[in-house]
Amino acid sequence: MKLTTLFNKTSLVIASIATVTLTSNIALAHNHSAETSKVSFETTELSPNLYMLSGVGGFTGGNIALSVGDDGVIMIDNGLSKFYDLLKEEIKATTDRPIDYLINTHLHQDHTANNLGFGKDGAQIISHDNVREAFVKEKNDNGSLPVITFADQMTLHINSDTAKIIHAENAHTNGDSIIHFQNANVIHTGDLLFNGRFPFIDGNNGGTLAGVLAGLNTVLSLSNDETKIIPGHGPLANKADIIKTIAFLEDARDLIADLVKQGKTDEEIHAANPLSKYESYSWGFINTEKMINQVISNVR
Repeated sequence: MKLTTLFNKTSLVIASIATVTLTSNIALAHNHSAETSKVSFETTELSPNLYMLSGVGGFTGGNIALSVGDDGVIMIDNGLSKFYDLLKEEIKATTDRPIDYLINTHLHQDHTANNLGFGKDGAQIISHDNVREAFVKEKNDNGSLPVITFADQMTLHINSDTAKIIHAENAHTNGDSIIHFQNANVIHTGDLLFNGRFPFIDGNNGGTLAGVLAGLNTVLSLSNDETKIIPGHGPLANKADIIKTIAFLEDARDLIADLVKQGKTDEEIHAANPLSKYESYSWGFINTEKMINQVISNVR
């Protein structure tokens, strides 16, 4: 084969590959743009300087809190990275000031994926010790690492409020934080609370059903009938929602524990469908089958 013929054929192959690659990239960009164009954030004012930001039209990650005042800006959690620009635009509707402190309620990416962006913008990231340790093990970029950590609890005296950050031990994970704004009477639970939904109990990262219940009881002890409670996922909650969630989880635990004590196999427990009355709690990530499996692993 002549060199010119070989060159021409090779050029055609390269051109074809380039065309396919470019087309794929355009399609991916279009799909990403189409997805993000359907999604927005909604800001709800909970007190004169405290706000809840939640996704509308798609899954943007966990619910976010924003405290804005003379002392600075605190943000709790920060959602998925592909919505970083959209989130920053939404924040601008409340304040043009940068984020001073960014609290991670736990390690999952739907709550922490924008650590790097806000960290590079100058935010001081706060978390439980175990969250930083997990990020270090994952070799996360230094800009995304918490720089202020705690073991049991810590307090921020800021924006005319006292914000208590309390560790919930081995709950949703091993590094969960509850944030209680005492003067505003607002609590962010992180993923201790999936309001109206089956929870995710991350056993691979130290999560336990007993810990979730203990954490929710801590939230309950901090609440009154006027308390506004920001869940990790789901609509804004109140004390009654915490009581309802605790009752549901205790019932689910007892129903499945009873079947385990009877010597039922996992297959027999699923066949009995002990959580059928809670089908309305099923959602995309945790359906009834997965919830039964989670409870089984915590009671066997």
